[in-house]
Amino acid sequence: MKWTWVGLMLALVLVTLTAAPLVGQTNFPKLNSVEPNTAKPGDVLTVQGENLGKDVVQGIYLTDGQNDLRMDIIEQTATSIRFRVTDKVKPGKYNLMVLTRGDEPRLIEQPVKVTIE
Repeated sequence: MKWTWVGLMLALVLVTLTAAPLVGQTNFPKLNSVEPNTAKPGDVLTVQGENLGKDVVQGIYLTDGQNDLRMDIIEQTATSIRFRVTDKVKPGKYNLMVLTRGDEPRLIEQPVKVTIE
């Protein structure tokens, strides 16, 4: 019984340490949609979501899983980001990704896709 109690306490400590960075992070950025969802280099797209302000998000990227390409932000609010597709983007299907601000910036891939022609 003693080892079972110790194992349970160890598991509880591990869960607490693993979840700690997410607890209290109420301003986690989330993309919901992109318009238009098909574009060409030079086009301006608008993503809608939550917690997208300049205090939370410092960059937006297109990624194909191997290459992460930073886009040019034109306008940014708490619920939307307008950006221009750079000339470096080749035709294909890309996921959107945000770069967060803070002491430990993170690239967070989002479940929103765009096709570049």
